Amino acid sequence: MSESPSSDGKSTRELILDEALTCFAERGYEGTSLNDIAAGVGIKRPSLLHHFPSKEALYGDVFEKLLSDWMERLADAINSHTTGWEKFELVLRAGFDLFADTPDYVRIMRREALDGGIHLGIDLSGVLKPLFESAAQYLQEQMDAGRFRQHDPHHLLITGYGAILTYFSDAPFIDGLLEEQSLLHKNINSHCENVTAFFRSALLTE
Repeated sequence: MSESPSSDGKSTRELILDEALTCFAERGYEGTSLNDIAAGVGIKRPSLLHHFPSKEALYGDVFEKLLSDWMERLADAINSHTTGWEKFELVLRAGFDLFADTPDYVRIMRREALDGGIHLGIDLSGVLKPLFESAAQYLQEQMDAGRFRQHDPHHLLITGYGAILTYFSDAPFIDGLLEEQSLLHKNINSHCENVTAFFRSALLTE
């Protein structure tokens, strides 16, 4: 079955994944139907089922794309030749950039975390655990070398995770606090700079 790409060059499968991400982020797994997603793409349900045999399979692929994008950006930062604070800052900013580009990622991550991963059929924390432990080990090595102040590395990472994700997931609430749109480019940059400065002050001994 041949397909014509969309005006922006995306295939039907890619358009389905994009629409599914938006729907799952806005309405949750239970509140989203395949008919909703198909209508958003402008196709019929049978056409969607040609690409994804079930809602479970589609949801799994949406999450796989999310994790793949996250891992790819983090890998680029982690594999850089920088060390010490410069590497930590690259990783921090990579997280900000990913979620600034796709805020729906944050909402679907939050929903899945609250639901305990029951819709994925996997242990989400277990999937991310190796990356989490690797980052904690790096921080501990920097602390032991005297480059960073001593903190609990695991809780430091959890603090960073919260500082980044909460800003995006709670954007409607933060809009009211700032009295303007928190997801404006200038406000995202401002929050990123403030979080970066906070961790720089907390970690650097100089």
